[in-house]
Amino acid sequence: MFKVFALMFVAMSMIPAGDTAGKLMMQNHEASPIFVAWSRFALGALMVVPLMRPSMIGALRHWGIWLRGALMSCGIFCIQNALQTAPIADVFAAFFIGPIFSYLLSVTLLKEPATPSRNMLMAVGFIGVLLVVRPSANMSTGLLYAVGAGMCYGTFLTISRWLSGTVRPTDMLVTQLVLGALILTPLGLPHLPESMTLEFSALTVASAAFSMGGNLLLLFAYRRAEAAQLAPLVYLQLLSATALGWVIFGTLPATLTWVGLTLILGAGVLSAALPGLQARRLRQAAR
Repeated sequence: MFKVFALMFVAMSMIPAGDTAGKLMMQNHEASPIFVAWSRFALGALMVVPLMRPSMIGALRHWGIWLRGALMSCGIFCIQNALQTAPIADVFAAFFIGPIFSYLLSVTLLKEPATPSRNMLMAVGFIGVLLVVRPSANMSTGLLYAVGAGMCYGTFLTISRWLSGTVRPTDMLVTQLVLGALILTPLGLPHLPESMTLEFSALTVASAAFSMGGNLLLLFAYRRAEAAQLAPLVYLQLLSATALGWVIFGTLPATLTWVGLTLILGAGVLSAALPGLQARRLRQAAR
C-alpha cells in the first residue's frame, strides 16, 4: 500500500501541476483558455498513441463514450476559464462539487444504494463548497466556471462508472483525449499564438504531460488496489493545489475557504472510507 500511496500522491500532484502550467500560460503569455484546453487534449492524444488498441474502435461505437468525451472537453474548458481569474486552491475546492453531483446522479440514474451516513457526509461536503464559492450577486465569475467544471466532471464520473463493465480503462483514457482534441480543434485553432517562445512551448507541453501522466498513473494505481481504498486519496489534489498556489503564485486561501477546504477534504475521505469501515465491522461482528 505504501507504493500505491506514493503512486497516488504523484498522480494527484501532477493533475494540479498541469492546471498550474495552464494558468501560467494565460497569466504570463495571454493565452486563450480555449487554446490551453485544446492543446492539452491534442498533445495528450499524441502521447497516448502507444496505448491505442483495436478495442478502442469498438468503444467509439458507444454513444456514452462520445458524451463522456464532450463532458471532459467542456469541463477542461471551464476550469481553464476559472483559473484565469481565481486562485488555484479556490478553483479546485469549488470543482470538488463534482463527486457530490456524481453521487446524486449515481443514486438517481444508476440506482446505487444511498445511506444516511453517506448522505450526511455529502451534505457536509456541499456546505464546504458553499463556503468556498459563497454564492452572491457579486461572486467571482471564475468560481462559477469552476462549479460548471465540477458539474461536468460529476456527470463524467457517473458515465465512467456506467461504462466500466464494458469499456477498458485504457480505452476510456485514450478516447477521452482523442475525442476532446477533435471536439475542440475548430475552436482552438483560431486562437493559436502568433509566436511560440521556448517558455510558452515548455508550459504547453507541461500542461498536457502532467495532466495525461496523472490520469495514466491513476489507472496503474487502480490496478494495484481496490477503488474503495484509493478514493480518499483523490482529495490529495486539494492539498497539492493549495501548495502550488502558495509556492508559484504566492496566494493562500482566505479563512472561510480554509474552513470549506477542511469540510470538503474530511467529508470526502470519510465518505470514501465508509465501505471499508462497514466491511470491517461486519467481519468483527461475525467473529
